[in-house]
Amino acid sequence: MQWSAEIVTYKNEKRIAVRFDKKEEYILRIKKLTGARWSQTLKSWHLPYCEEYLRRFNLNKYENYTTQIAGISDENRQSLRIFIDTLQLKGYSPSTIKTYRSELLQLLIILKKTSIETLTEDRIRSYILYCINHLKLSENSLHSRINAIKFYFEKVLKKDKFFIDIPRPKKQLILPKTIHKTQLKKMFDLTPNIKHNTILKLSYGMGLRVSEIINLKLADIDSHNMQVYIERAKGKKDRYVNLPESILKQLRHYFIEYKPKEYLFEGQYGGKYSTRSAQKIFKDAMARAGINRKISFHSLRHSYATHLLENGTDIRFIKDLLGHNDIRTTLLYTQVSEKSIKKIKSPLDNLD
Repeated sequence: MQWSAEIVTYKNEKRIAVRFDKKEEYILRIKKLTGARWSQTLKSWHLPYCEEYLRRFNLNKYENYTTQIAGISDENRQSLRIFIDTLQLKGYSPSTIKTYRSELLQLLIILKKTSIETLTEDRIRSYILYCINHLKLSENSLHSRINAIKFYFEKVLKKDKFFIDIPRPKKQLILPKTIHKTQLKKMFDLTPNIKHNTILKLSYGMGLRVSEIINLKLADIDSHNMQVYIERAKGKKDRYVNLPESILKQLRHYFIEYKPKEYLFEGQYGGKYSTRSAQKIFKDAMARAGINRKISFHSLRHSYATHLLENGTDIRFIKDLLGHNDIRTTLLYTQVSEKSIKKIKSPLDNLD
C-alpha cells in the first residue's frame, strides 16, 4: 500500500490526513480504523489526532518540534522566528530551512532562559566541543549544526566575522554507493507495476534525485528532441537531461494507463507523487531483488553517473548532466568506477 500522511487542521480541529492509491481493499482497511472519515475538501481520508495514529503513521517526529519549542524562552522563540523568516527571505529550500531550524533549536534548548544574542565566541566554541565530546555528533551533523548557528550570527545578527576563529572538524569523505548493473536489471524486472517501474527506470536512466522525479511535469518532457527539462533542482539550478530511447514505448503505455494531468507521476487525487511513496517503491524493489544493503533512492543517481563514466563519457559532461557546481563532486565517481585506479596494472606485470 503506497500512502502518505500529514497533520492538518480541519474544521478548527487537528486531524491526520491519509492519502493512498484508490483501491477498494485500501478503502476497506482505512474504514476499519476508529474515527476515519472522508473529506472532499481535503480530498483524503482523515483520522483523529492521537498518539496511536501518530505512531502508526510515523508522524511522532514531526510533533517533536512543537514539544521542543515550548521549552525555550519567549526571547529565544522570537529569535528562532526571525531566523526562519530570514532563511525564507533568502530563498532557502524548505528542506534546508527545516534542517537549520532543527539544528538551531538544539542550541536554544540547551540555553534555556539565556538569550542566544548574548553568546560569545568562547561560549559557541564550548558548545561545539560539547557536541563533539558529549553528543558524539558525526562530522556531517556537526557541520550542519555549525552552519545553522553561523547563519544566525552572521545573517541575522550581522556579526560577519564571528566564526572566523572557530575551527571546523574535518569532514569525512563518503564515497557514493552504487548498484551493479545486473542488480539494477533484476530490480526493474521484478517490479511489475508500470508506474513504479517507470519511476525507477527514469530515475536511474536520467540520474535524477527523488525530488526531481516527483517534480517532473508533462510539459518538461520533450520526446521529439529526446530531452527532459529539470526545473529548479538543488541549488535552484535548471538543466536538461537526455531521455533514454529505451523508455519511450513504456512511457507511452504509462500515459495511456494512468492519464496524468500535470505532473508525470501523480498521487491518487492528483498533484505530484509523494517522496515517501517513491522511496518505498525503491525499498520494495530492492527487497524483491534480494539486495540487502544500506542504500537509498539516491543510489540510482550514483549508479547512473558511475556507469556513464565506465562507458567512457567525459567527466565534464557527467558534471553538467548531474547539475554539479564543482567538478570535484563529480570526480568522486572515479573512485567507485570499475575503471578506477585499482584496475590499473603495475608496469612490473607487463615485463616478460
